[in-house]
Amino acid sequence: MWRLRTFNRLPRRTRPALRFISNRGPIVLPAEVPVEEETLPSYEPDEYYPVHIGDVFNSRYRVVGKLGYGLYSTSWLCHDKGDNEYVAVKVSTSLRNVPAATHREVEIYAHLAQTDLSHPGCGLIRALYDTFELDGPVGTHQCLVLQPMHTSLSEIMRSNSKPFKLPLIKVILERLLCALDFLHTSAHVTHTDITIDNIMLSVEDETMFADFEEAERTNPSPRKVVDSSRTIYRSRRFRPPASWENCGLPVLCDFGEARVGTTQETGPFVQPHVYRAPEIIFEMPWGSAVDIWNVACLTWDLFERQRLFKGIFDAKGNYDPYKHSALMVALLGSPPSDFVRRSTTTEQCFDPRGGWVAGEKAAVPDVSLDSLEKRLSGQEKYDFLRFMRSMLRWLPEERITAKDLLEDPWLK
Repeated sequence: MWRLRTFNRLPRRTRPALRFISNRGPIVLPAEVPVEEETLPSYEPDEYYPVHIGDVFNSRYRVVGKLGYGLYSTSWLCHDKGDNEYVAVKVSTSLRNVPAATHREVEIYAHLAQTDLSHPGCGLIRALYDTFELDGPVGTHQCLVLQPMHTSLSEIMRSNSKPFKLPLIKVILERLLCALDFLHTSAHVTHTDITIDNIMLSVEDETMFADFEEAERTNPSPRKVVDSSRTIYRSRRFRPPASWENCGLPVLCDFGEARVGTTQETGPFVQPHVYRAPEIIFEMPWGSAVDIWNVACLTWDLFERQRLFKGIFDAKGNYDPYKHSALMVALLGSPPSDFVRRSTTTEQCFDPRGGWVAGEKAAVPDVSLDSLEKRLSGQEKYDFLRFMRSMLRWLPEERITAKDLLEDPWLK
């Protein structure tokens, strides 16, 4: 166990802890209906630590309510009795059966703590406050005590049908690129998983924490009692701010897939399919430039409200690298021969000069960045697409860096 308080933290204005006394009983859900983590395709109940609201972890962190769940963890808002503040505690599934990502996230934070923390991008990364372990019925569970976040960009997009306004997108990109400049230049870390799920908004109005606890006290979350030791709760959201445009600032989260080092050898795939860079698809060595490719795809998601690389799955929903590569050719043009020579895998799609030879697998669609972009016109459209094209390059070394992107005229 160790305590890491190296990242910038907002000042705390928490109220005294409320007594956990319910005004009415909670809604008990039917036993036959799957709830939250039970709906996951590979759910193994014994692998999840049986958290109960009101539990105290590590003699310090009292569980206030459930924030969310995933394939390898559940997240809980807790009151830290030591510092009289609220924190988020991510409780992993049993360490005997979790991927390396669970261990990697702690290792990445430990590595970041040894870098130059004077870089302004350091404070734009979700803070890790503490780690500890819990002994469960079937093994040990690693727990991360993290800066509590309000919501993610994906949740905002799901709850709001309107596209993000351009000034807001530029604020998000400026903070993201500053964080990436810190990771790439100071820490030599590649995030690999920059998505709308992993950019979250900080909590600016910290009365939301006490309001969350009061809501759980007076209106307990619905839950399913599985047996005498296990209860599965429904997650509770923080109350929304008065305006999404006046809510917290974007913060880069989730380092479970991050890697340390300037160059990574080809191996298990990283990056979600729709954000996957060409050097990952064709099993080449890769580095921080894959994050820049991610930023381009993310920018398109936010501004156009649709995937840049959509239609890359077959009729059964399986990822099709041929369709993905064909769409890259349509949007970027043919790859240079230098790119083709870097991997024998490219022979399945390209001739030595970069010509497309996989027509039987997938046709190159008749689309372009210009035809797909619908919101802008004139000089503004030209500047935006130039910004995009500076990141969407076949050769990783030709992609602009995060630092240089911060000086791009379109963003400025």
